[in-house]
Amino acid sequence: MRRLCALLLCLILLVAGCTAAPPPSFPAGEEVKTALEPVQRAAPALPIVSTLAVCGDCMSHKPQIADSLNKETGEYSYYHMFAAAAPYVTAADYGLVNLEVPLAGGPDYDGYPTFNAPDGLAYSLKEAGFDLCLTANNHSLDRGWRGLSRTLDVLDEVGLAHVGTSRTQEEYDNNIAVADVNGISIAFLGYSYGTNGIRVPKDHPYAINLFNTDYLTSLSTPDYDKMAADLAQAEALGTDMIAVLMHWGNEYQTKESKYQDTLADFLFDHGADIVLGGHSHVPQPMGFRTITDPDGSTHQGFVSYSLGNFISGQYFELTDTTAVLTLELTKDQKTGVAEVTGYAYAPMLMLNRGAGTSPRFQLLDAHNALAAGGLSATLEKRLQKAIDDCHTIFGPERDTAGQIPFVN
Repeated sequence: MRRLCALLLCLILLVAGCTAAPPPSFPAGEEVKTALEPVQRAAPALPIVSTLAVCGDCMSHKPQIADSLNKETGEYSYYHMFAAAAPYVTAADYGLVNLEVPLAGGPDYDGYPTFNAPDGLAYSLKEAGFDLCLTANNHSLDRGWRGLSRTLDVLDEVGLAHVGTSRTQEEYDNNIAVADVNGISIAFLGYSYGTNGIRVPKDHPYAINLFNTDYLTSLSTPDYDKMAADLAQAEALGTDMIAVLMHWGNEYQTKESKYQDTLADFLFDHGADIVLGGHSHVPQPMGFRTITDPDGSTHQGFVSYSLGNFISGQYFELTDTTAVLTLELTKDQKTGVAEVTGYAYAPMLMLNRGAGTSPRFQLLDAHNALAAGGLSATLEKRLQKAIDDCHTIFGPERDTAGQIPFVN
């Protein structure tokens, strides 16, 4: 009997052990994830990519002033002179140009040797998509202190940032333009080698950023202490990149000088990521630079020694040949490192149709003008020469061939 009872007890316990326990209860609306459900992980942050469009020396010779005047309205517009560059500038996230003329006010507008352009030039640059002007150059003081300070007033009114010249000591002490270029922050510095022998006003010693201490004489003694301090100040701002705009080099020379190379090396060694030059009025080489960081790692920088004239009335060899340069910038969101990852240029020719024509001056996109056809044999030859000269100086592989670069 005992054995039978024990057997029955075991059977009861066995059945009870095989019965599933009731599921736990949860408040209504709550969901419970099982252990088998995959864990959702955030996708890695994609790199940030942005672009800079860069143009060369924006001049205003006397024939250009006449060509910009609408005789019926009395207004001045330069837009037609560089309309062909506008698609490249507006397609980029930020546009730069070297404004190499003062805007001192009329009516005494004039060209070389003491320039004074109408305010319409600034408005036309804004219309074409530019964002920042380098104002430090050898013509900054052509119309004295009044011309220099009024130029900055006009640019402020138009909505163009500027770097390189100052109206006050405070402005000089903080002469760094900072821009958010589609998610990549850049600090811009600007300098000139000299002022064409014009002394910086005694009452306004802060008027212009000069990188030579002997700016009135031999132009051969760099102010390394000033540039190093300025770059340290820019670095302290914590931007992703630093770009230095330099007015330097030898006029009408298609190869950079040893002096330019030395200065570029110094700037890169002290924190610059991009160095963009002008003043030669003819194109000079460009290319990547490998920059070594303090921790021994490297990233890619860029130097353009000169793009030549953007627009001008000059007629010397190659002064009519230029390019719109586009830089691709990439920031790795994991490491925080930003660098120049690509560049391309669009060859341009400054066409001067001669006195009595309207419009007289017009920048032509060399590839697109040739593709459109309907040109004289002489102009076709000039456009092809502009392309060939750009290939010789800049290298052929970065030519955009008439297409807007770095557009997804």
